[in-house]
Amino acid sequence: MTFKAHLISAFLAGALATTAMTTAFAEDTIKVGVLHSLSGTMAISETTLKDTMLFLIEEQNKKGGVLGKKLEAVVVDPASDWPLFAEKARELIEKDKVAAVFGCWTSSSRKSVLPVFEELNSILFYPVQYEGEESSRNIFYTGAAPNQQAIPAVDYLAENEGVERWVLAGTDYVYPQTTNKILKAYLMSKGVKEEDIMINYTPFGHSDWQTIVSDIKKFGSAGKKTAVVSTINGDANVPFYKELANQGIKAEDIPVVAFSVGEEELAGLDTGPLVGHLAAWNYFQSVDTEVNAEFIKEWHAFIKNDKRVTNDPMEAAYIGFNAWVKAVEAAGTTETDEVLDSIIGVSVPNLSGGYSTVMPNHHITKPVLIGEIQADGQFEIVQQTAQVVGDEWSDYLPDSKDLISDWRKPMSCGNFNVATGKCGGKGS
Repeated sequence: MTFKAHLISAFLAGALATTAMTTAFAEDTIKVGVLHSLSGTMAISETTLKDTMLFLIEEQNKKGGVLGKKLEAVVVDPASDWPLFAEKARELIEKDKVAAVFGCWTSSSRKSVLPVFEELNSILFYPVQYEGEESSRNIFYTGAAPNQQAIPAVDYLAENEGVERWVLAGTDYVYPQTTNKILKAYLMSKGVKEEDIMINYTPFGHSDWQTIVSDIKKFGSAGKKTAVVSTINGDANVPFYKELANQGIKAEDIPVVAFSVGEEELAGLDTGPLVGHLAAWNYFQSVDTEVNAEFIKEWHAFIKNDKRVTNDPMEAAYIGFNAWVKAVEAAGTTETDEVLDSIIGVSVPNLSGGYSTVMPNHHITKPVLIGEIQADGQFEIVQQTAQVVGDEWSDYLPDSKDLISDWRKPMSCGNFNVATGKCGGKGS
């Protein structure tokens, strides 16, 4: 067992339940920031997360709020503009005095706001899969790290589909670039030759996919089973999948496994030609559990639309929000330092029927699910793993394989090098 695995095992074995306390607040409400794009290229994905936070806050207020106070959502629109995310985050913390912020989707937006949260010592809950290679004292990563999504997806395709050639297709920004760097290193460690890996990037909102899909088709005609691993983000997915169908690429020929396409994105597509293509997440609406059925029922009642779907980032927001509530109640305050101390080790229900635990590296435990697209826009779950601990530093990159993150005192380090025994700095 590695040193990193020993630490994880020891922490999980020793995690204790927290004890709730309450304290009086002078304020009438506790303000919660909601930082998601409601316009621009990412609105297709992020608007639902704004609605999710309003839903979760309303449900918590029905239970009496937090520390005897009602929660009040403060919603801003950073408009898919990464520098604007930082400006809006600062506004939420300094002007609106929010206790915590739930928001961001792209890694570009998260990296834009990270120094703001560290400077002002506030807390961000980030609910979307990301590339890893980062750890901040002020951020909780409730979406998947690469070992909770990308690597298990590649393993599934290799083991179950016999895939030998790989197209790594992504949007041209931090998350796809770093994820594909990790995937390329991982694939080559498994014996895949460099000529059997094709990497392609396109800008946000890219719409003309004819040449790229043609290149993918040609790459897949070399006599080896080929798959596309997609880190394409936002509304560019709509024309991408349409072009796959236009060129007759079916799942049995060249399967696509996507990391940023869920039920919400499929709602805007003709899913008929996409049946059989895959997505890797930690939750699907089709999860068959009582807690998920109740969540969907309450979501539909809140949104007043039985056709509105649920998806993985919604579950990540649900886990992060409930963990924050539990930590605040344990600390008896919304003050950042006290909440940071109380939240590590907190376990809350996820929607797959288990519990997710906030780990010392500010990531959470969660199962990995592979889903196959169905004609109705839902996913048939074809594989589900046991709980996986999010790994913030990849084991497959030379600069990070010896790093761990542990924000508990006295270590309180985001990039501790187990080989040198030294902390490399702030960690982000």
